[in-house]
Amino acid sequence: MESLTDLSTAVYSSLALLLATFASLFSVVNPLAAAPVFLSLTDQDSDQERNQTARKAAVYMFGILITFLLLGSYIMSFFGINLAGIRIAGGLIIMRAAFSMLSPEKSGRKLSKEDELAAMEKEDVSFSPLAMPLLSGPGSIAVIIGFASQANNVIDYAIYGLAIVLAAISAFGILRLAPFVRKWLGQTGLSAMTRMMGFIALAISVQFVLSGISRFFNL
Repeated sequence: MESLTDLSTAVYSSLALLLATFASLFSVVNPLAAAPVFLSLTDQDSDQERNQTARKAAVYMFGILITFLLLGSYIMSFFGINLAGIRIAGGLIIMRAAFSMLSPEKSGRKLSKEDELAAMEKEDVSFSPLAMPLLSGPGSIAVIIGFASQANNVIDYAIYGLAIVLAAISAFGILRLAPFVRKWLGQTGLSAMTRMMGFIALAISVQFVLSGISRFFNL
């Protein structure tokens, strides 16, 4: 009976960690804000080409984030950056992105006009600018490195990896349905959702900074 209780507790803890990680990552990735840019960049493409671009962007996003999940902490350690520094720096990066998402004049827009015009001249926009920096930019990478620095075992890494998979699938689904999302939510709805994601991202950034400060001072 005791072993069954322990198993239930472990499963519950794992599911809670998965949900928290996915929610954090999804709010920073914010594919809803990337949807209008995706539509403008693929305006001349057929439905099949647009679907392929969305699929490739999601795959690239997964590859980028899983790489930083597995190697990010080691890369930071190579440069002599400890875990406290990683969390504080990551929190500040996420905070900057969050304030941008909360700003009404920037809501729903994650590329400058010049970058968007340059991207339109490319034959394939799935990696740049869609996968990077739109879906897996500095904020998303900071979240992943921050979580990786808290991993205690292989199970934690597996949960974080699964959260990345779910975020990539969600991003693909939203990009795939971007025309319907834009029609259903409208610009006002997209802006409201972006602000909501920005608030969640801001809360995550504060938590990262406080965690880093606590670790640095051994509080």
